[in-house]
Amino acid sequence: MGVVSTMKEASVEPDLQTFLLFSSIPEPEVSQPDGNTVALSVHLEEQTKRSCGLHTSLLFVARSAMVDGIMILLLVALIVLPAASVEDKATVNDFECVCEGQSCGSDGRCFGPQCFSSVSIRNGTALRQKGCVVGMEEEAVQCGSSPLESGVMVQCCQGTLCNSNLTVEMPSSDSRQHECVCEGAECVSGGRCVGEQCFSSVTVTNGNLQHRKGCFSASQRGGATCDTPNSPDSVIKCCTGHLCNGNLTVDPPTRDADPKLPPKEHECVCEGRSCVTGERCMGQQCFSSLTVSDGVLVHQKGCFTVYEQGRMTCKTPPSPDQIVECCQSHLCNMNLSVALPVRVVEGPNYSVMMLAIVIVAPVIVLIILSTVAILIFRRIHRNQMERLTARDAEYGTIDGLIASNVGESTLADLLDHSCTSGSGSGLPFLVQRTVARQITLNECVGKGRYGEVWRGQWQGENVAVKIFSSRDEKSWFRETEIYNTVLLRHENILGFIASDMTSRNSSTQLWLITHYHEMGSLYDYLQLSTLDAPACLRMALSIASGLAHLHVEIFGTQGKPAIAHRDLKSKNILVNKNGQCCIADLGLAVMHYQDTNELDVGNNPKVGTKRYMAPEVLDDSIQVDCFESYKRVDIWAFGLVLWEIARRTVSNGIVEDYKPPFHDVVPSDPSFEDMKKVVCIDQQRPNIPNRWFSDSTLTSIAKLMKECWYQNPSARLTALRIKKTLTKIDNSLDKIKADI
Repeated sequence: MGVVSTMKEASVEPDLQTFLLFSSIPEPEVSQPDGNTVALSVHLEEQTKRSCGLHTSLLFVARSAMVDGIMILLLVALIVLPAASVEDKATVNDFECVCEGQSCGSDGRCFGPQCFSSVSIRNGTALRQKGCVVGMEEEAVQCGSSPLESGVMVQCCQGTLCNSNLTVEMPSSDSRQHECVCEGAECVSGGRCVGEQCFSSVTVTNGNLQHRKGCFSASQRGGATCDTPNSPDSVIKCCTGHLCNGNLTVDPPTRDADPKLPPKEHECVCEGRSCVTGERCMGQQCFSSLTVSDGVLVHQKGCFTVYEQGRMTCKTPPSPDQIVECCQSHLCNMNLSVALPVRVVEGPNYSVMMLAIVIVAPVIVLIILSTVAILIFRRIHRNQMERLTARDAEYGTIDGLIASNVGESTLADLLDHSCTSGSGSGLPFLVQRTVARQITLNECVGKGRYGEVWRGQWQGENVAVKIFSSRDEKSWFRETEIYNTVLLRHENILGFIASDMTSRNSSTQLWLITHYHEMGSLYDYLQLSTLDAPACLRMALSIASGLAHLHVEIFGTQGKPAIAHRDLKSKNILVNKNGQCCIADLGLAVMHYQDTNELDVGNNPKVGTKRYMAPEVLDDSIQVDCFESYKRVDIWAFGLVLWEIARRTVSNGIVEDYKPPFHDVVPSDPSFEDMKKVVCIDQQRPNIPNRWFSDSTLTSIAKLMKECWYQNPSARLTALRIKKTLTKIDNSLDKIKADI
């Protein structure tokens, strides 16, 4: 609502008096008449009054000239006044402004001390105006007016055309109201509307696209309209913001086919009951289907003449009883084959919680049952141990049993007591169990094939305790069985004391208790010590004596079977304080009874240490059912041990470092193939140093060991023959010393 200032043109009516006054004054020189004509007339009138005494003749003469001048002056004033009116508008305090609205002229400009831009709302439509502020009347634009009170938002500025880019937001008491672009039949002049949301839409009506833009007010429930999903006939997009739908573009709704054009028909193959006119049909879609009817597969091909029908049928998902495939082209269903989906038998639909229970519950039950079973077995085991202890204590009170005074006896007393009857098989069973329970383990002195060896104490005496793990129970039982053999006791066989099954730290341990030899094994002793000729013979003779005692069978009421060691090596031979040796580790031994020809041997003949295996063991030519074969294997191993002892024997001040047999031709841990190649194929033997032949004792020992290494097992010496030969060499050495 702007006000454009207009200038009222005042008419100039010169009276006769004025003309008379001007007639008495000479005509002024006017180069260009201006707007001061009235002031000049007043000045001339005053001069005329002062000059009233002039001659009347001059007044009459001047009257005619004055009339002509006034006429000219009036003519000039009529020409100059409009221009002066425009110039008056553009005074120092006025500005040229953009003028838009009903009150504006065709030039779109106006002049005033201030320019303004306004927006008002009339019947939900925003009306905008621009112009000049020319007065302070009530109907004039008020730059300081409140938009809520007047319903008009006005912004003013000072400057030439300052309101050309001056944009005014629409007045609204609700911050959710926005001005929107309005296009369509519902829009009033001005192309604007006010609402909570702006929208732009495309609608298909009778095949024609109609574009609309506008706004939704609260009464129109714009949120619900904007949330309406798009359809093939209508697409609408909404936005929130000032004129936000001005550039909001909406794509026309899409259809499977142009709604204005009828769907195109195709020629299709027709097969089945629906075909009446031949093998071809015309339709908008071709199809090929497979249906199960009363257990029979029915194939059909054809066409859909109604587009919507075909569209709905073709989009039907396949089922185990029916499947339909569609296409749109000439005879496209000719080679269109379909197959029913594989019927999947679905199991019961268990929930995640049910599956978790089904999986976890058996595991929990199994854990509980296992725990209960373990507790029950431990209780049973504890009760058995308690019963055994009670039984031992009960038996210990019986007169005549050696267990009655164990606490006051030594090992020597127990082993020499008449209760043993001199059988050499160790202590009685009850005494063994009592001794085992009174042993204290002090330190671990070694680890072997089947367990650990500890130094223990019983009644202040050192004993060796070989502890087997529960998985090696058969080895423990085998060695216990060998050591309990009657008449096995010999000074060159490791002394057996007892064996027992005990429980330590909630685990079952199998103990084998023997004499303790602090010098350790022959393997350890030779690495640290050297020998002279007498010590060499003493060790060799003691080993041969123990081996001969094992190999021989003693007949009688309390006889002894023949025993073959099968794992003879320097690590299984212990050294006594007197320099003699004793054979240990009988876990792989073989027993033979001549009267019954019974051979007690393990399942695998290829046992023992690979470095000490005889050729017949390596190439599997050993006669496993012949006891003599096992004794000859021991002789081969004895020859290698004899070679180890001889290397550490000093002669003429020379001695070699300790090395195991075949150290120079096989690795530290040789395989069967390595040993087979060296011993069987290449038939190599340990190297004999030349210095041995300068010493008579070592020369004799070298000859003896060569006779133990024959490739033919039957050609090797027996243990008894070796013992006699070493005894002869020892006697000759003593004789030489006596002669000296």
